[in-house]
Amino acid sequence: MLDDGARERLRAWIDGRIGGGGFVLGEMTPLSGGSIQENWRLDGTIAGEPRRFVLRKDAAATIASSRTREEEFAVLEAAHRSGVRVPEPIGFCRDADVVGAPFALMALVEGVGLGPRIVKDLSLGGDRERLAEQLGRELARIHRIRPPTIGLEFLGEPEPQPALAEIRALRCKLDALEAARPALEWGLRWAELHAPACAAPTLTHRDFRTGNYMVDGHGLTAILDWEFAGWGDPMADLGWFCAACWRFGRPDLEAGGIAARAVFYRGYELEGGGPVDHAAVRFWEVMAHLRWAAIALEQAHRHVSGAEFSLELALTGRMVPALELAVLRETDPARWEIRHG
Repeated sequence: MLDDGARERLRAWIDGRIGGGGFVLGEMTPLSGGSIQENWRLDGTIAGEPRRFVLRKDAAATIASSRTREEEFAVLEAAHRSGVRVPEPIGFCRDADVVGAPFALMALVEGVGLGPRIVKDLSLGGDRERLAEQLGRELARIHRIRPPTIGLEFLGEPEPQPALAEIRALRCKLDALEAARPALEWGLRWAELHAPACAAPTLTHRDFRTGNYMVDGHGLTAILDWEFAGWGDPMADLGWFCAACWRFGRPDLEAGGIAARAVFYRGYELEGGGPVDHAAVRFWEVMAHLRWAAIALEQAHRHVSGAEFSLELALTGRMVPALELAVLRETDPARWEIRHG
């Protein structure tokens, strides 16, 4: 919690951002669900009217592939300008003296974001086909953002071959962790041999899945967590959303555990996302298991290294064998030939 001096600095900073004069900061409550970043709910009032925000800053330890909070906030602003359903960006504070670290502030969006609960609790999200189609439309809006884009210069030039670049990055990650994982190496070699070309790179969320959007009883309320975003193959986002590892016990519902993938694809194409390349999406589903396995190893390392002792991080590392099995199943030559031949 913040001491009185830090609370007053934070209150004054927010007051300056919203330009109302007289903002009163009330309760600050830590939010669950962020495994890499630290999120706080802020309740307050201005002229007697309630105002609610989320403050997002780095956790005690993070992972190398996560963007800085300032970069993540810039991507959020670009998505907001493009009409993507995201929390309203309020501002970014670079001054670490305010709360002890730089932070982003955005308007609070009500809803539930926990993936397993969304999948299992049918009272959430409204009509599931409508929800899946809406998510496809939101993804198409994200993919309208193309390089170059003002404010996103820090993303650099897009890779001409995003699939091969991702494979190189994952190999470097495993080497840095000194992780000897033969199944993952097999998967990476398979990916090299099947890597699709990318004609037109776009902004990709790179973690667009059930668990990173919020719903209420009626439908979608917001797309969250932009910390991995970058230029890439738009089919990678579709593959990540449909990957078996993000279906939370509903393998039959291939679009994020909530609907058939055809419904999700329909929303994407109706919103102008372009024709779905089915083979490329399946390739990126394999890559999703490889990448999630590498991230899980990173998360476990945060715990094992002593940087951040956490049961959640330790248990995340135990997901790796199941992900390796998924890679081996998906890259079985007979299965791939039947599916894509």
